Amino acid sequence: MKISVIVPTFRRPRDLERCLASLTTQLRPADEILAVTRDIDLESQHVADGVAAACRVVRRITVSRPGVIEAMSRGLDAATGDVIALIDDDAAADPTWLQRIEGHFAADPSLAGVGGRDYVYHGDRLVDGASPDVGRVQWWGRVIGNHRTGVGPPRTVDVLKGVNCAYRASALRAIGFDTRLRGAGAQVYWELSLGLTMQRAGYRLLYDPAIRVNHYEAIRHGDDQRVALNFHDDAQRDAVHNETLVLLEHLPSLQRAAFLLWTAVFGTAIAPGVLHLPRLLMQRRPAIWRRFVATMRGRAAGIASYVRRPARRPTVSR
Repeated sequence: MKISVIVPTFRRPRDLERCLASLTTQLRPADEILAVTRDIDLESQHVADGVAAACRVVRRITVSRPGVIEAMSRGLDAATGDVIALIDDDAAADPTWLQRIEGHFAADPSLAGVGGRDYVYHGDRLVDGASPDVGRVQWWGRVIGNHRTGVGPPRTVDVLKGVNCAYRASALRAIGFDTRLRGAGAQVYWELSLGLTMQRAGYRLLYDPAIRVNHYEAIRHGDDQRVALNFHDDAQRDAVHNETLVLLEHLPSLQRAAFLLWTAVFGTAIAPGVLHLPRLLMQRRPAIWRRFVATMRGRAAGIASYVRRPARRPTVSR
């Protein structure tokens, strides 16, 4: 079994250096490591070229268009492995990362994807926790992540997290990354689209918290920022659009109606509905009114995309 690792990166040269160092010291060595850099990001190109000069399995690929989907797609085009592992540039893989990934694929031919826990660090502080419920879409469309705090035995899930996942190359090429998703950089919910489309094609995904990476969450260079003080209306609208489009496409008709009702009336703190808004305003959350308006616009845009655009249909069945 040959394993290719794809590392999309943009303007995080020190993070990229740490990530590549973790990948070149695996107990089960990678057969190839593809660092995908932007043409305007000379610092990251320099780091990737330096590691490639010292390690023959590392290659740099350069893209001119922004966005993680473009970077991953070009990496997939160049990859030669039977398994495609994906890791963010601000993460460092545990030495057993590829060994455990390979073990799951070798033991179970029915698996299309495996992933694991990302131990999130804010500076030197570990964001700890324990969540037995991971990577699941509830019947009315609420997405439960918790990949960063997942505990327990390996289990089948609906969605893996992009910072720590791997897929059989045949399944990933058959499904592909969802180019309909919006966003200047992160293009959030691409993992949800991929996971749910794979399930519709008859594939299975597995989450194992023993497959570990350390995730040093870095600043995103674009509209989509992780912190509330850097809230950006366009990024919120794009994220909600993506979530809405993906879930409307994959939920049955009655569950689609329940999803739209739930999001409009309740929603979440990140994407609030009408009844959620007053409580958040009383808590004086930063930019909450702007967040609400952008959320409503994103929902409307996602519904319009679902109605107008052709469905993303799986090309294979198992």
